[in-house]
Amino acid sequence: MQTSSPLLIGREGDLESLRTAVVDSRGGATRVVAVSGEAGIGKTRLVAEFIAGVPADTIVLRGQCVDLDRDAPPYAPIVAPLRALAAEIGESALFEAAGPARDALAVLLPELATIGASSDSSDRPPAQPRPSSAQGPSGGEQRSASYLYDAVAAALENVARSRPLVVIIEDLHWADQATLGLLRFLVRVLERARILLVVTFRSDELGRGHPLRAWLPELDRNARVSRRELPRLNKRQVRQLSSALRGVPLDAHDLAVVFQRTDGVPFFIEELLCDFVSAEAFPDTLRDILLARYETLSDPTQRLLRLLAAGGVRVEHELLAAVSDASPDAIDDAAREAVLANVLVVDDTAYAFRHALVREAIHEELLPGERMRFHTAYAQALEDRPGAPGVDSTAISYHWMAAHNLTAAFQSSLTAMAEARASYANATAARMGERALELWEQVPDAETLAGRTRVALLGETSYILRNAGESDRAILLIDEAIAGSSADEPEQFARFLRDKASFLANVGHTGSIELLRQALDVLEGSPRSVLRANVLGELAARLMLAARFADAVATADRAFAEAEAVDSRARMSVAVNMRGISRLSLGEIDAGLADLALAGELSEGNDSARLRYWVNESDAMYLLGRFDDAIRIAESGAERARLRGVERTSGVILMSNVIAPLFALGQTRRANEILDRALELDPPIGFSAHLQLQKLQATLRGGDVSGAERLLRTWRAALSLQFRIDAQSRLGFATIAAEIALASGDIALAWREASVIVSPEHRTFPAYDLPLLVVAARVLGAARAGGVDLGVDLAAGGESSPVDPDEIEGRLRSALAAVSAWPTAPVFVALFEAELGGPDHAGSDCALWEAAVERCTAPGVPAPFEPYARLRLAEALAASGERAAARLRADEARVAAERIEMGLIVTQVADLERRVGLVRLPGGRDSTEGATRSVEDELTDRERQVLALIAQGLSNRQIAEQLFISAKTASVHVSNILRKTNTTSRTEAAFLARSFAHVSS
Repeated sequence: MQTSSPLLIGREGDLESLRTAVVDSRGGATRVVAVSGEAGIGKTRLVAEFIAGVPADTIVLRGQCVDLDRDAPPYAPIVAPLRALAAEIGESALFEAAGPARDALAVLLPELATIGASSDSSDRPPAQPRPSSAQGPSGGEQRSASYLYDAVAAALENVARSRPLVVIIEDLHWADQATLGLLRFLVRVLERARILLVVTFRSDELGRGHPLRAWLPELDRNARVSRRELPRLNKRQVRQLSSALRGVPLDAHDLAVVFQRTDGVPFFIEELLCDFVSAEAFPDTLRDILLARYETLSDPTQRLLRLLAAGGVRVEHELLAAVSDASPDAIDDAAREAVLANVLVVDDTAYAFRHALVREAIHEELLPGERMRFHTAYAQALEDRPGAPGVDSTAISYHWMAAHNLTAAFQSSLTAMAEARASYANATAARMGERALELWEQVPDAETLAGRTRVALLGETSYILRNAGESDRAILLIDEAIAGSSADEPEQFARFLRDKASFLANVGHTGSIELLRQALDVLEGSPRSVLRANVLGELAARLMLAARFADAVATADRAFAEAEAVDSRARMSVAVNMRGISRLSLGEIDAGLADLALAGELSEGNDSARLRYWVNESDAMYLLGRFDDAIRIAESGAERARLRGVERTSGVILMSNVIAPLFALGQTRRANEILDRALELDPPIGFSAHLQLQKLQATLRGGDVSGAERLLRTWRAALSLQFRIDAQSRLGFATIAAEIALASGDIALAWREASVIVSPEHRTFPAYDLPLLVVAARVLGAARAGGVDLGVDLAAGGESSPVDPDEIEGRLRSALAAVSAWPTAPVFVALFEAELGGPDHAGSDCALWEAAVERCTAPGVPAPFEPYARLRLAEALAASGERAAARLRADEARVAAERIEMGLIVTQVADLERRVGLVRLPGGRDSTEGATRSVEDELTDRERQVLALIAQGLSNRQIAEQLFISAKTASVHVSNILRKTNTTSRTEAAFLARSFAHVSS
């Protein structure tokens, strides 16, 4: 009887998908196939069947993720394919194929370091590098992940020019975050290479917070990727599989038992049917099924399998010989028996379990003494083989922990921490640092072993956590470090205070400015230093974000002088960067841009300073209306941030700076794709706030008002934290929240959102004040048109002071005057004047809207402004009785809105046409008058009287006084009017009343 089915059953379509993908990739179009399903569902069998049919000229590379609890060695499933590729084409050829960043490959393959050291770059043949902004490492610069990622991508791409590649990475659910980061990069950048990448993972292992979950939506959006989720077999397929295994069909009873006990999982079916004759002998549990073959083996073979299970799914023969106390012949005999029993398979120079589920079940059989001895043997053997393939300090730490040797686990965790940092695997480094901290009190003389104090390790680990995007956790550790420090060690103490200031800002908490000033006090009297320059630069940044621009400039001057004194170009760059963006916001445009340019020059060679330059330079270009420049600069920065492993922090800010100008250029679809991808990274609030504001605005402009309201309710609490430290976020939120309230018909709420612009605490911030001033003017105009009471004016005396629209307009105009010198102000001023124009001061002046349309079609103006201005012009024209012109402008507004997928304006144009009949009948006849009269005819005489008073801006109480009726009766009439005219607010009804009057005239 077969031990596994000779036929691939229930997976025919999946196999065909893989075969199609390899054909496409051989034609020069990179393809990715992600195969998922629960444990035992047949992922590995599908891949094996596919590999058997791959053309002979193809190089097939396989990598296996390691199941070592949470201690997967960084890049482990990438190293094996690269090492196999080196064996296939030669180490020197692989090294040369990696292009300009070739030296970085030694991070993954240390054996290549000797090639790099012995090679003269002038003698190297010109490899064909993948286009990249990254340059090879030079001088004493520390290599960043960008070089490593570029090297791997270039190596695969250049090799694939000669021979097609199939790269298979299995069990991605066990992958470390560094591996996932590299794979994400490869999927994104390899577009026209003869490469097929196949990844497999257990979908039932992806619990909440699993790092792979954030990648899956990105894969789904990539046109080069196909997803194949393998389902369980149905009863018909189970019958086919059982027939293939046994040679004869099962009877109905046995088939029902097999189907019930295995749930249609192919591996369980094979294990069950290959070892048992009838249903009466079938094991009762899945665990019994998994261990059935193991329990039939001899004692020496069972012991060997238990030893192998402690080592993982795959163990090299050389390592197995080192950890086993059996003779070589005994090992061979036991291994042969396990292979013949189909429990193990031979994988090149290693033994691997036929299925990870079997390994897991056998590992659970280990007795405490065995567990300790076996894991100790593995740890010692790995330590004795430094630099050998597969040897990693993370794995050594895992084995020492499993063996309960805490001192050895402590030391190996610190080594693994350093190795992970060197290979840019921040998540792994942080986990190893936290493990060492947990063991500290249990290890004798830990400080001597660690070569640092526990406080220093706390600070170091907290900083790594921050780089891994775990700022909340970082704050807990840095607080402990600060509590254990004092001013007696000023540099360390000041550094911790500075770090906490950064971590707090990342999660939107206040206190950063005070902590930085405390750090400066601690450093008072110390010699000039890079640290003091750093603290001053960070303080300037915090002051800038709080819109305290004059203070920021003065502090940045001090930071620059300090950095210059210690010859730190990186800190000089940051200082002049903060000064430049602050000067820009003070209206010193030329001086600000000159400072930013200098920051760019000084940042060369330092990734951190360079990223900050890209952030502020791209932001400046966007705020000045230079959208193409903003995108170009921000995209360069976002790419570098991702390669450095800080995609969830600095990278998110730069992605935001790509998204905003894309929306401004009307490239809505692309902007939304990048926005959704950035949000999936789940960054801390200090980095995600701008993304959330962009998502709110995109949702509203897309026409989903209720969706925007839901998101606003969901995010308001977290965003409110960021408002306390970031004026940009505060003003941006007020703008979009007021727009959402207006779209929902709640004018009073819209004013409460927008009124921050006239609050006593407001600090002038031109680029962000201007959009908010326009929205505030729009709210005020709508309130006047609809007779809406805006509530109380808290800034003018609290609850006893009702809002005076004329007083508010005066304060808005004063705020506008303070920012009208900003380079992009003319379009905002035109919109502001139009919103408050006309005899009613409510936006009814057609000439002002004509002027606004003209401004909105000028270069450098955000694309969404044009359809809005055209719609408002159409409304004003309709209200003044110019129906033909109104219809034309409404059509123009619709076309402009549809061009940039601005569904809100499209809907509002349709609503305008419905309300006042701006439609064409067949044959081109204008139907405005007939449509308008048909609506008016629905109203009673009394309702027409009430509608006329609504148009004058009267409240229900005032209407009641005018018509000598009760306020309740007036309210009933208003409700009837809104229902009959199909309007949603008093503002719309007032507008409709004016159109009635013009039609009648």
